[in-house]
Parts: sequence; C-alpha cells; structure tokens
Amino acid sequence: MTADTGMRAWLLTEEPTSRRHARLAAWYKGWLTLRSNTLAMLGLIVLAFLILVAIFAPLLATHDPFAQDLGQRLLAPGEGGHLFGTDNLGRDIYSRLLYGARISLYIVLLVVMVAPVVGLIVGTVAGYAGGWIDIVLMRVTDIFLAFPRLILALAFVAALGAGIENAVLAISLTAWPPYARIARAETLTIRHADYIHAIRLQGAGPLRVVTRHIWPLCISSLVIRVTLDMAGIILTAAALGFLGLGAQPPSPEWGAMISDGRQYILDSWWVATIPGIAIFTISLAFNLLGDGLRDVLDPKDDNS
Repeated sequence: MTADTGMRAWLLTEEPTSRRHARLAAWYKGWLTLRSNTLAMLGLIVLAFLILVAIFAPLLATHDPFAQDLGQRLLAPGEGGHLFGTDNLGRDIYSRLLYGARISLYIVLLVVMVAPVVGLIVGTVAGYAGGWIDIVLMRVTDIFLAFPRLILALAFVAALGAGIENAVLAISLTAWPPYARIARAETLTIRHADYIHAIRLQGAGPLRVVTRHIWPLCISSLVIRVTLDMAGIILTAAALGFLGLGAQPPSPEWGAMISDGRQYILDSWWVATIPGIAIFTISLAFNLLGDGLRDVLDPKDDNS
C-alpha cells in the first residue's frame, strides 16, 4: 500500500516535471538550431523590426500620412524634408509606408487566425473519419485547389465587394486547402498508431482523440506552412490593393501605393518602387524564417 502511494506521488510530481524539462530542452535545442541559421535569424530580425515599426508608427512618422499638399507633389527622396519623397498628391511616402505596415500585418494576422484553423479541422476530420466524409471533404478541397489562388480571391472579392475585411475573407477562403491536405496526411499516419488504439480502449471518444492527440502532432507541419505562406498572403493582399479591391483610398496600403505610382514610374520612380521594395523585403523575410523553422520543426531533416 505504501509503495502504491509512493508511485502515485511520483506520477503526480516527478513525471510531469520530467516531461516539462524535456519540453524545455526541446525548445532550447530548437532555438539553438534556429540561431545557427544566419538567414533565418536575418528574416526574424527584419520581421521584428517591421512589427516594432508598425506598433510605433505614430511616433516614427514625420508627417500625416493622409495630409495632401499639391505644392509638394512628386518630390524626390530627401527633398523638402521627405525621406522617401512624396506621391502624386504630395503625401509623405515614408509616413504612409509606416502606416501601411500596420495594414499588411493586420491582414496577415487575420488570415493566419482563420485559414490554418479551418484547414486543420477539415483535414483531421477527413483523415480520422475516412469513408464518404473523407471523399466529400477532399473533393471540396480539390475544387478550391483547382483554381489559382489570386484568381479565386478576385472572384470572391468581386462577389463580396471591395474592402480590407472582404479581402481578408477572400484570402482566407483560398488559403485553407493546403493546410487541410497537410493535416489529413498527418492524421492518416497517426490514426492507426498503437497509442491511439490504447487511448480508444481507455474510453476516449473521437473528439478527444483528435483534439488532444492528433492536433498537437499536426501543429509543427502547419507552422512551417503558415510561415512560408505569409509571403504569398502579403503578395495576394498587395495584388488586390493594386487592383483596387483591397484596402480603399486613402488607406496607405502598399499595393494601392504601387498602383497610384505606376503611371509615374519613368519620371518619379520612387512613388511605386519604395512600396515594392517594402513588399519584397517582408516577403523575403518570411521565406527565410520559414526555411529556418522547417529545419527546426521538421523531424525528417534530423537524419539527413
């Protein structure tokens, strides 16, 4: 009886503590691996800088991003106290670039909160249930995958109406199928594992098995995909803004800024080029960070 009590006490204290230490060791090892990747750290630094810029945009901006001054229109970078020059309405490009970072991060955050969650639910349900449920869900996924993402997003925005919220919804509706495919593949490899059978024998229902034991194993693959997809999300949002279907004027959205400056590209190159460089930089940073996270989170790379 004493031995049994001691074993229970160990299970309640030592075993959770050892698991916690193992998780901390795994996180620390992953951080060391990520830190050793110079390009991934460069991408992380750029993204951290962008987030800080977006947060402190009111303090960093030198002008009102919406204020027009036709007497100061199309000033070159450095002229008249404008670091990146002015656009065709005399608005300060530097200040508009700072506030545009907020819009880009807002779009990315909302899409990341919707698309992976929908894909995770659809993929795990299809993989775990199998049968006709799997067939129906995967055929719906195939229909979405059959169309180019930008074309499908344009169709949704055209149906829903222009605006940043509708653009976010349209991008989310086109972004979830790859996550569903990944979650389904992970679920198919897990659902017949011995420990899953043991959990079922203990009385766990399908909901508990999926949410407590399958979802956590799908997270790492989805995180890698999300990080790599963020560049595509930003490009899609910029494309919608360029076509006038995203954030509406006078919002300083980077795609809309490029659209405003395209007719001055030969004489006033900075109006369209500087927002384009911003889009290129943030997209590259997300891709570099995504490659680094793949090295950390993908167990297939450990023995390569």
